[in-house]
Amino acid sequence: MQAEPLLSLAVTVAGEHSVQGVLDNIVKGLARQPGVALARIWLLMPGDLCDSCFMRAECRDQTQCLHLVASAGAPISSPGEDWSFLQGHFRRMPLNARKVGVIGATGNPILIKDFAPENEWIARPDWGRREGIRGFAAHPLVFRGKTLGVLALFSRLAFDEQSFVWLRMFADQAAVAIVNARAFEDQKHAEAVARRSEVRLRTLLAANNAIISHLSQEVLLPAVSETLRQTLAFDFAAIALYDREKDAFRLLAVEGQVDYFRPGREVSRVGNSIGWVFDHRSPLVRRDLEKEQQYSNERRFAAEGMRSHCIVPLLARGNCIGVLAIASRKTNLYENEDAEFLQEIANQIALAIENMRSYEEIATLKARLETENIYFQEEIRQEHDFDEIVGNSPVLLELLRKVELAAPSDSNVLLFGETGSGKELIARAIHARSNRKDRPLVKVNCGSIPTGLVESELFGHIKGAFTGATANRTGRFELASKGTLFLDEVGELPLETQVKLLRVLQEQEFEPVGSSRTIRVDVRVIAATNRDLKKAVREGLFRSDLYYRLNVVPLVVPAIRERTSDIPQIVMFFLERFSKKTGKEIVGVSQDTMKALLAYSWPGNVREIQNVIERGVVLTRGSVLTLGPDFLPVDKPSTNATHGSTAPRSEDIWTQSAGVSDSSLIPLSLEEVERRHIISVLEHTRWVINGEKGAATILGIHPSTPRSRMDKLGIVRRDNDISKAS
Repeated sequence: MQAEPLLSLAVTVAGEHSVQGVLDNIVKGLARQPGVALARIWLLMPGDLCDSCFMRAECRDQTQCLHLVASAGAPISSPGEDWSFLQGHFRRMPLNARKVGVIGATGNPILIKDFAPENEWIARPDWGRREGIRGFAAHPLVFRGKTLGVLALFSRLAFDEQSFVWLRMFADQAAVAIVNARAFEDQKHAEAVARRSEVRLRTLLAANNAIISHLSQEVLLPAVSETLRQTLAFDFAAIALYDREKDAFRLLAVEGQVDYFRPGREVSRVGNSIGWVFDHRSPLVRRDLEKEQQYSNERRFAAEGMRSHCIVPLLARGNCIGVLAIASRKTNLYENEDAEFLQEIANQIALAIENMRSYEEIATLKARLETENIYFQEEIRQEHDFDEIVGNSPVLLELLRKVELAAPSDSNVLLFGETGSGKELIARAIHARSNRKDRPLVKVNCGSIPTGLVESELFGHIKGAFTGATANRTGRFELASKGTLFLDEVGELPLETQVKLLRVLQEQEFEPVGSSRTIRVDVRVIAATNRDLKKAVREGLFRSDLYYRLNVVPLVVPAIRERTSDIPQIVMFFLERFSKKTGKEIVGVSQDTMKALLAYSWPGNVREIQNVIERGVVLTRGSVLTLGPDFLPVDKPSTNATHGSTAPRSEDIWTQSAGVSDSSLIPLSLEEVERRHIISVLEHTRWVINGEKGAATILGIHPSTPRSRMDKLGIVRRDNDISKAS
């Protein structure tokens, strides 16, 4: 070992300002010296892993020990080994144990110039023989008489006295560099604390100004969140108020995207971290939810991707009225001092909420009266107590009676019905009346997911499972555990995915894409389709065993033409909704318009009614809805007409749009027929392609297909297309 390289390394180390940077530079620089196999540094610190320490049997004093903090080397017999790994057998070294521990306890260096592999100082003789270790040299890291730790080298060459002296001099310089780096970090930390304290004081003042300028509890959290983000990072925030009568919390306001925790949801006081904070009136900090989760809400947070959270009580005039919670997708984001600052914010929020109670009660009563004044909704609710399922025809009431019978069970349900007939509403009604109503209803549109991502969407994936999988993803089945999973358009699932879905339904377990870890779930499945699944089974497009597993409780959602008596109620329902949305006062529908609506067969079902009424409301000037003949295609008797088509027939729409009679039609090429049909459907959907109301859904094809066909057929949206129907 030469003096010049050590001197150069000492200069490099002296210029480093971080402790870890100093340590890493030391071991890496020494490991590059001729003959050095392994360089390591242990620093003296309090004992922390005593229960799991490999060296516990040799540790007399468990109050402090030597911590392995830096390691570097180049294995020759085992090139796959990582000698920078710090969590191995010697991650902690007791004082007075082995050669490193003796140096740390006595402050005396040890030099073994050349030893046989069986030397008593070798803890792992097999390693020494395999790597050709011949010499060992170690010095204490001492600064002003205080031992900081130990610097040790294992060499494949014999050590000489001069090299040992040079290493002693370098160790002294290394100790000074470590102390200087610690001092620099302490200074930077103190400066950061001072800056943070100043920022937090300003934040408290800004939060107070935001609080006193708002009189509504719902807007209180967004106002405070904007200010709070200047100091604390979070992906989710919520205010939960305690309801003494229900012994539960109600989520008053939520900031961030977490499916389960939404405004208005009730959370029991018992068995969750919110209740713990409320009962103990003390903050709670979780730095790593994957490891520290204890309660059901924390497990749900972890499933939603949250990794750390902080919850503090809302204390006002000696009473705890609820909690303020924040959460982040990053681990180790919150410390105790963050909880103390959040508590100061929470105290201001609690006082504001107490002062707002009377105002909020008045606002709640006003909102309730406005809701109760909605005549048709109230009448429907009295008839069969199903929100948003409008109508009281015998066929609909019979379906709802079956829903009441099927809901309490955990049996799978398969909903049959045409596009736009309301299958999702029925699924929601089943879930809301089931024993799983307090757990989420997770919805998946199987037809809108690209084929290559279906399994990832349903079952999740781990990081690196495929190109683009940059992080772990929780699948919909796992998110729906203890709840209900709604599989819309289940007939569109690829056959390979159907196999895996069948196994989940049978065994209630699966493995995420790219993982061998089995996840057990408890999920009720409600599936829906507008296809003839029996025919698909016969044609080999849908597995028969999956069909029978899903079809435990079959329910048929009637098309509008099968319950025409409900059309007036549905029309008035949407009329009231869109009148409010547009700010218009439209009180009724003209008789001619209602007759036309009743005479039409509505191949698009409720969704088509909604589209027509919304368009009519937008284009109506007076207080009575009057739709002209251009709003609806005219149904024509035809021996080839098939009920349940998801789109109006192309010849009907085109001749109506163009004002051409049937007698004047001339033969067209197949490409022109396709072009006109696509244009007619696009006009029908107001040029919306994606989504449930889009042209792709009506045409029964993937959303990317219409765009490619439009380019090929030269279809371009004109500026007057939106106003064409007016």
